[in-house]
Amino acid sequence: MATQEKVTGPASYFPSIEKKYGHPIEHWMQVLKKVGPLKHMELVSLLKSEHRLGHGHANALVAWYLAKK
Repeated sequence: MATQEKVTGPASYFPSIEKKYGHPIEHWMQVLKKVGPLKHMELVSLLKSEHRLGHGHANALVAWYLAKK
């Protein structure tokens, strides 16, 4: 019987982000990519103010995005 590894870190938020906001994670990665080089909290603030994401969800997306750059 195969066991699944538990997803941790920012990716653990992804299923709830996709469900709540109706967009795949790649959509949010493109949103962040298009705004250009901003600092972590500037990107979080943008997602919260312009896209109405909650702080935890915005923070998880930005952390993932910046780690993958």
